[in-house]
Parts: sequence; structure tokens; C-alpha cells
Amino acid sequence: MRKTYRYRLYPSKAQILALDGQLAEAARLYNGALQERRDAYRTAGVRLTYYDQANQLKAIRDAGDLGLANFSASQDVLRRLDKAFAAFFRRVKKGEAPGYPRFRGRDRYDSYTFPSYGDGVRLLDTGKLRVQGVGQIKVKLHRPVAGRITTVTIKREAGRWSACFSVECDARPLAASAQAVGIDVGLSAFATLSDGTEVANPRLARKAEARLRIAQRKVARRKRRSRRRRKAVRELQRAHAHIRQQRADFHHKVAAQLVATYGLIAVEDLNVKGLAGGMLAKSVHDVGWSAFLQKLATKAEDAARVLVKVDPRGTSQTCTCGAHVPKALGQRWHECGSCGLSLPRDHVSALLILRLGLSLQASSGGLPAFA
Repeated sequence: MRKTYRYRLYPSKAQILALDGQLAEAARLYNGALQERRDAYRTAGVRLTYYDQANQLKAIRDAGDLGLANFSASQDVLRRLDKAFAAFFRRVKKGEAPGYPRFRGRDRYDSYTFPSYGDGVRLLDTGKLRVQGVGQIKVKLHRPVAGRITTVTIKREAGRWSACFSVECDARPLAASAQAVGIDVGLSAFATLSDGTEVANPRLARKAEARLRIAQRKVARRKRRSRRRRKAVRELQRAHAHIRQQRADFHHKVAAQLVATYGLIAVEDLNVKGLAGGMLAKSVHDVGWSAFLQKLATKAEDAARVLVKVDPRGTSQTCTCGAHVPKALGQRWHECGSCGLSLPRDHVSALLILRLGLSLQASSGGLPAFA
């Protein structure tokens, strides 16, 4: 399986200038390749491919027209553009909003990748990261890199630098567990388990609204293209980055606890993108269901746990006895007129999710049985 380890970098002032220069060159290559594709189609009706453009790289570098130090990193920039066009054509075929690839300003191109570890980037025995064109950068290795490193991405976020190591590693199965759980994610509580346990919703963006408002006001009051405005923008970026990091930390901890306890985990197969387009969009984005479920799936795979996704239709309007119990969105308590069950609606939904998950697990035949 594949994992990504992220470590903080502490470059010197000279190294920061060199890293900024490398990103600027990557952005220039991206924009130039995009311009070439656009002009080729407009003037001759020709669709250029990645290979058409990659074959020109050697001549461009020999002519001194590209300052990106590593050749493989230059190829990866073109692959990134090719993926953007592939996604554009996929959306066109599906009838979605196309979103034609856009040009990137040097301040909006924040990462570049070395697709082969050892070619232009390497961890040294001294605990530093050697990056071609930059030098040896101090790196905070707060935990060991477990697995074989395949690619390394240098990333800039809110003025801070980090290195993301993508590794291939073996799964680390936990001791077998016969416990099973159904999870109903929500907004009033982040998650309700089938045993009635509720995980509180931290509402991180809501709590940080005052700080964000002050930071946004600073940006709005600064003169455009001024040094003070750039500083205010950096403060706003760091405020948003802090919220993302808090949310990711919360997701990791909840997912790790669930995977350590239960052998089978049943969750809803939610259309989070559709839910995020409704009247509760702000709260849905704040809670981050999609990111949580992705982390839960990764940890379950690593620990050899069974994660089952069930159809969410009817789980909030049905009783455990099978009776239809319609409820409005604001009605948070379940009262069944058929069997008399009286429980919080999210608890009943979690029980139904668990039942559906056990049914799917049993019907698959190849998975272990749970009580």
C-alpha cells in the first residue's frame, strides 16, 4: 500500500529564494505548455499530448530557457498539466461544469515533485534533505519514514515549507477483533456509533471565525501589490492552514481509535459533494466528512480491518423493525409507532447502517463473521 509522510523543512534565506525560484520556473513551464496546447488547437485543431511536449524538454533546457534544475521534475510538471486536461475532458463528457485549465501565477503554484527518489532529492545521514538546485535543507524528521520512498514533493504553504514522501509499504495488521460498529456521521454530533456513543463535532471553522474575520479585514484594507498586503495575505493563509491542520489531526485520532477497536466498520456511502451544495454547505465543509472517510479507509486497509460502505437511502427514515418513520430534518428523536422504539435518530441510523454492513459482509462470503 501507499502512504505519505510529511515533514517540515527549515530552509535558510538563500534556500528560500532558491525554492521560490524553482517554483516560479515550474509555473512558467506549466503556463507555457498550457499556452502551446491552447494555440495548437485554436490555430490548427491539433490536440497536443504529454509526449509531444515532453520530447521538447531537452532542447528547451539545452537552450537555457528553463531554470528548473531537475529534468524529471520538469516532466512531472507536464504530467500535471496532462492530468488537468484529462479531468477537463472527463467533465465535458459527463455534462458537468468543464473548468478549462487555467494559467497559474507564481504565488499560486505551490509545489513541485521529484518523481524518482534519488534523482535530484535524497535524505542524508546528517538528517538533511538534499534538493537539486537548492542544497542541503534542514528537515524535522519527527518520525521515521517506514517503507520504500518513491516520490518526493516539495510544498509551500502559507510561507512555510514541507517535504511529502510517498512510500510503498506493507500493511501492519492489528490483532483480530470480533466487534462491529455502524457509524452515522452528522452535523450536531460528528459521528454517532451503533452503541450510542457520540463523537462531538469540534466545529473548528466556526470557532475560528473571529480570527478569520480580523485577518480578512486586514487584507481588504491594504493597498494592492503592497508589502503590507502580502504580509496580511500570509497571516490569512496561516489562519486557514491552522484550521486544516486541526481538522486533519481530529480526523486521524478518531479514525485511529475506531480502527483499533472494531474489526468491521460500516459507514454510509455519502454523496458529500451533493450535500456540500445545499443550505448546510458551510457546516458540511467544516466537518470534513469526505476527508475523514478517506483516512478511515486508509487506516482500515493498513490494519486489515473490514470497512463496508452501505447505501444511505432510508437510514434516517426507517426503524430497526422495518417500519417507515418519516422525520423532518429538525426532528432529532425517533419514535416508532409500530414497535415503540424511542431513541435519538442518529443512534437508530447507526444501528441500521450496522445491520446493512453485516448483511453485505455475510453475503460476500470471503470475510470473517462478526457477532
